[in-house]
Amino acid sequence: MKFERKTQLKMDKLVTCDTEIMSGTPVFKNTRVPIKNLIDYLETGESLDEFLEDFPSVSREQVVATLELAGEILLTHAYANSS
Repeated sequence: MKFERKTQLKMDKLVTCDTEIMSGTPVFKNTRVPIKNLIDYLETGESLDEFLEDFPSVSREQVVATLELAGEILLTHAYANSS
């Protein structure tokens, strides 16, 4: 999937995918915490505060911005595929 430049710039500020870091798993920028961990926490009903407590290297701002970006991508994709 190709993103608009603005979306790609936001993603580059928030997410790192590097084979040298967690074998290329998408992680929060400047951490070794996979984005999937946040998704897993939310899926199982854990709170954002619990996630942040368990992963102190991730800031609340990073999580909020990542969730906003995920929503933006989802809506953009849905609109692009609607008839």
